[in-house]
Amino acid sequence: MSNRMNVAPNDLSAFWMPFTSNRQFKQAPRMMVAAKDMHYTASDGRKILDGTAGLWCVNAGHCRPKITEAIQRQAAELDYAPAFQMGHPIVFELANRLVDIAPAGMEHVFFTNSGSESVDTALKMALAYQRVKGEGSRTRLIGRERGYHGVNFGGISVGGIVTNRKMFGTLLTGVDHMPHTHLPEKNAFTRGEPEYGAELANELERIVTLHDASTIAAVIVEPVAGSTGVLIPPKGYLQKLREICTRHGILLIFDEVITGFGRMGTPFAADYFGVTPDIITTAKGVSNGVIPMGAVFVTKEIHDAFMTGPEHMIEFFHGYTYSGNPIACAAALGTLDTYKEEGLLTRGAELAPYWEEALHSLKGEPNVIDIRNIGLIGAIELAPIAGSPTKRAFSAFVKAFERGALIRTTGDIIALSPPLIITKGQIDELIDHVREVLRLVE
Repeated sequence: MSNRMNVAPNDLSAFWMPFTSNRQFKQAPRMMVAAKDMHYTASDGRKILDGTAGLWCVNAGHCRPKITEAIQRQAAELDYAPAFQMGHPIVFELANRLVDIAPAGMEHVFFTNSGSESVDTALKMALAYQRVKGEGSRTRLIGRERGYHGVNFGGISVGGIVTNRKMFGTLLTGVDHMPHTHLPEKNAFTRGEPEYGAELANELERIVTLHDASTIAAVIVEPVAGSTGVLIPPKGYLQKLREICTRHGILLIFDEVITGFGRMGTPFAADYFGVTPDIITTAKGVSNGVIPMGAVFVTKEIHDAFMTGPEHMIEFFHGYTYSGNPIACAAALGTLDTYKEEGLLTRGAELAPYWEEALHSLKGEPNVIDIRNIGLIGAIELAPIAGSPTKRAFSAFVKAFERGALIRTTGDIIALSPPLIITKGQIDELIDHVREVLRLVE
């Protein structure tokens, strides 16, 4: 065991932490020093139940043997290979394994290093595809209010979370946004897909009328909007989006960085909803969060459109130094082996009814104004403190950690997405932690 577990850094100032209230954290640090299966170990030795799969990514649980061993072997055999004009066997093996579990029609994979990179890759693919097809006038990209598509310029341009956008100038031009689907006045405390709101997909028709279909390259949505607070699509909504996009020759991109790899009780949300997009972005669960990796799935039609011209010419001028990194590929293969052997890509479907009942048992607790769930995802929305938005949920986050559970908050919403190995007893434990915290916060 590393002696670093017992050593506290003597200066926290150098590290500018991402998406963190740095000053608050550095006054009272919350340090993780080890992890195994469903638990972290805090620097004071306490076990912390992981209610969020790290950051929506550790779907198979922590420090799983097949993943660890695969990384160790690969690091000793081939640590790095260039991704441009060269290859190595393991990246082709991984691509084939991923296509095997992907929704029907998704036949090709492009590797990235994160969800943000996957999104920007998908947007570039969509724009370039329209151009190689001879429809270069299709340059507009359509996102959605409250959407989260990472933090690169393309992603925050099509994204719709104000705090992620407002500091960074005018962003990409030629972007429009559909309204979000959150209708608490009609759908509060819904179990699963809400009944109301499918007609909001028709807003895409309004945007098409405004700009004309001949100018629109692609629409990007999260099947379930995770980072904004778990907004679940109304029944029929995604189907309507698919129909409108098909009718107007617009590519439909599903951002499945969160929903991919078993989170819905199916391999992908596209499987759960029975809607096949043209492009799927993934990351997080593809390598269990162990080593950064992302993967963009595309149809044969999109891929083959680029495979023209002289064979010695590069077909798509895009990629990353670490695309398909050998050690990341090994981690992903170890992850896929673990998913397969333990049935984790579908285990969420077995646990979903129990998860739903446990979550909704929090109805009536102090300040709870809505509860939402689908697959192994849940959200408890709290009434904000007047004049201090986000403070109530953040206080819940801190108190939960102090009492032995890791939860995630966004705004005044508690979001839960545990590793797919969670047991019913651990679901009860997690919800009891949340219940206790709700009764303690202001």
